[in-house]
Amino acid sequence: MSAELSFLDLFLQASILVKAVMLTLLGFSIACWAMIFQRRKTLRAAREQLQTFEDKFWSGADLTKLYNEVSARSHIHGIESLFVAGFKEFARLRKSHISTPQIIVDGTHRAMRVALSREVDELETHLPFMATVGSISPYIGLFGTVWGIMNSFIALGAQEQATLAQVAPGIAEALIATAMGLFAAIPAVMAYNRFTHHVEKLENSYGNFMEEFSSILQRQTTNES
Repeated sequence: MSAELSFLDLFLQASILVKAVMLTLLGFSIACWAMIFQRRKTLRAAREQLQTFEDKFWSGADLTKLYNEVSARSHIHGIESLFVAGFKEFARLRKSHISTPQIIVDGTHRAMRVALSREVDELETHLPFMATVGSISPYIGLFGTVWGIMNSFIALGAQEQATLAQVAPGIAEALIATAMGLFAAIPAVMAYNRFTHHVEKLENSYGNFMEEFSSILQRQTTNES
């Protein structure tokens, strides 16, 4: 009985539709785990970069030197992208001889807002897919289970005498689809909730930096005018 009810044997004995359901859920699970490790690495790097940059920014470093240092890099992302976008727009507006400080600050803030939107979109990459997998996987698995059990009972009805040994393999192979649906959905939902929380915290930190940086630039513009 243990050999008959092994996972591989149950998979091979399943109908084509149930096999397709199992393979689909297995593909979802593998893709989700790959995305989980990738998102975890990306968000950790973003948090570390945020801490490093803020320490340097608030240490009293010259903003022009800091801008030249950051903008010289080949790849700019995270909070550095907001800083570069804001300072670049600030310098451009000042060179255009705009005398109104509020216009300069508003333009700088809009540039940073666009950069923030791009960074949040980058941080949220793959999260919609995780949410989708977490939502639909149990239903896909349940569909495979219902179909498998239905076929088992149809085949059982064609026999004059039924035993538990005849019913058990068909029901077991059908229930595996539900188990695989939960196996794919649970990590996806947990990862989605956790990563969404981290993205929200980063977005709040970026937003706070934008407001503080805008205030610094506004004071600087007002003093010069």
